[in-house]
Amino acid sequence: MTDPSMSIRSLPTSTLLGLLVGDTAAEPLSRRPLADLFQLHAHPLRVHETPADYRCVRILGAAKELLTRALTESVQLGDCLDSPQKVRDLLRLRFADRPHEVFSVVLLDSQHHALDVIELFRGTLSQTSVYPREVVKLCLAANAAAVILVHNHPSGSLEPSQADIALTDALKKALALVDVRVLDHFIVAGTASPLSFSERGLL
Repeated sequence: MTDPSMSIRSLPTSTLLGLLVGDTAAEPLSRRPLADLFQLHAHPLRVHETPADYRCVRILGAAKELLTRALTESVQLGDCLDSPQKVRDLLRLRFADRPHEVFSVVLLDSQHHALDVIELFRGTLSQTSVYPREVVKLCLAANAAAVILVHNHPSGSLEPSQADIALTDALKKALALVDVRVLDHFIVAGTASPLSFSERGLL
């Protein structure tokens, strides 16, 4: 018997979009970057104000949300350190399209399974205020053994600022006092793979 997933992967983008929104609506959409359609950056999908266009946006948004939830479940079932690409994909789906900065914490148990992903602070287009005390309180309440920090750059730049580096160091020291390890800090920006502080030697 033919593997259905194999046959789906062989279909052109226009046909796949047609399965979601119908062939008529899919034709103009297929000429646009998929990153635009699924809002994988901070620039929202522009459509005409018609019921059909609204329906397309809702369907594509639902498909993205289902993928985000599937990745969340997958990350929760496995060791985050053993599946770094899954973590990156999940963070990009959840945070790349935010028009403002957010700071979030991935809470992990002693086996490095994800307990939850919490959006803790929300800021402006270019900055957000993060309070180490609140991060410590969150970790204690969740009985987390380790965390992965994440924030986004709506500007599209992946480069960490000096403030980002200083904040990471402050959080690492504060959390060490309550025996919580900071495993990594990711910056999410656009459709690029999130930057890892650990891989950069910044942790």
